Amino acid sequence: MPVLPGVVITGSSGIAAAVASRLAGQGRPVFIIGRDEDSCAHLATSLGSAGVGYAVADLQSEDQAEDAFTAAQRGLGTIGRVVAVAGGSARSQGDGWLHAMSLASWEAALQLNLTTTFLTVREAVRRMRGEGGSIVLTSSVLASSPQPEDFTTHGYAAAKAAISGWVVPLAAAYANDGIRINAVAPGLVHTPMSRRAAKSPQIGAFARRKQPLAGGMLTPDDVAAVMCSVLEAAAVTGQVIAVDGGWSVTSTS
Repeated sequence: MPVLPGVVITGSSGIAAAVASRLAGQGRPVFIIGRDEDSCAHLATSLGSAGVGYAVADLQSEDQAEDAFTAAQRGLGTIGRVVAVAGGSARSQGDGWLHAMSLASWEAALQLNLTTTFLTVREAVRRMRGEGGSIVLTSSVLASSPQPEDFTTHGYAAAKAAISGWVVPLAAAYANDGIRINAVAPGLVHTPMSRRAAKSPQIGAFARRKQPLAGGMLTPDDVAAVMCSVLEAAAVTGQVIAVDGGWSVTSTS
């Protein structure tokens, strides 16, 4: 039986945890990189023998990203797959409407979502050149299908739009190295990041109208299922795939 490529997952809760669980169930060795040690340790332990280790790192830091991927390569032997989920809302740091944002709020949103992705992809590609591999990034439905009433975080949207726009040039640049690069753009998902939305009856009713295929908020596993499929789709690269329960094609007027 062939040895399955090892997978690095950035993030340790929500969608990242669902991806890790699915891949572990397939017998894949998984290495976790996240900011919270307790969460990383719990997730790695829950994966049983498939959880080969974890590194605590803030992927906004170049040094920490480099060290984390060095640890991942040591644990996995070869990094053949990367699922980049780490990121999140910078609402608590002032991300919101453009006219009300400070430069610090803008930079916080980009650091948390775009810089983490840059460093993750860079470290992955450095280790995959000559060997091939597959990378799945995380964008957002808000990059292309905004909803100003309840979901206006313009820094977050800009970062996610940049991730979506980056997929094609990256895929083109590294196709001859056998590296596939795709992204998944989730809709509203029930994760720790969406606690505010989950507590709002108004947003709950909106989600049921806007994401009719999910009957409301998506589950992390709804997104993980597609990420894991794209990760292994040998003929697919340079694509941004919406997993949004119908958000992008459903009017709420």
